[in-house]
Amino acid sequence: MLSDPEKRKKFDQYGENWKNSEAYEKASQQQRSQGSQTGYQNFSQDDFSDYFESMFGGSGKRSQTKYRGQDYTYELHLNLTDIYESHPQTLTVNGKNIRLTIPAGVENGQTIKIAGYGGEGSNGGPKGDLYITFAITNNTAFKRSGNDLSKTIDIDLYTAVLGGEITIDTLSGKVKLKVGPETQNNTKVKLKGKGFPVYKKEKEFGDLYITYNVVIPKNLSEKQKELFTELSKL
Repeated sequence: MLSDPEKRKKFDQYGENWKNSEAYEKASQQQRSQGSQTGYQNFSQDDFSDYFESMFGGSGKRSQTKYRGQDYTYELHLNLTDIYESHPQTLTVNGKNIRLTIPAGVENGQTIKIAGYGGEGSNGGPKGDLYITFAITNNTAFKRSGNDLSKTIDIDLYTAVLGGEITIDTLSGKVKLKVGPETQNNTKVKLKGKGFPVYKKEKEFGDLYITYNVVIPKNLSEKQKELFTELSKL
């Protein structure tokens, strides 16, 4: 290479990146042409290293390019009762402890971004982000559908026929519920605001739907059978 005057000239001018000098010169000519039209020029001999790195992925003499840090992903496993209320939690990601607030009402499979908690950037570049995906296990007797909950409750025949009052469990505690007379099997009632919290909407909740399953009595005594017989004749 040194014995070739033309190649040696390029080496003296561009250093170890001399093989890509033609691409640089072509880009430089384009920049000069654009500069003459716009009244300014922003590509100079000193910028060759950065140009080479951005175009060919090599390492120039002056690496000024800033690179953003790597994004991290994390799968967080929780129970349904864990996300009924917002609560602080500490995660360990790549050896670092990260304290954050788990918002109430997140969905199974939902991903949230924690900006700036990824890998470190290079050459003064910004940090990456942390993406947390929630894996929610339903550890309750309720079925969740968005912000609404549903559950089937057994009631005895006498309560269904005559009416009465029952006590049921909700995620916020026990509540008393009145059953109207002559309630039919599979009757559904709605308890407004007794469902699941709405994501990022404080003090807003979905509804709870209760379906009645009327249980027919078993192992009747002779007296009970006689009474049912009389009822059937009436």
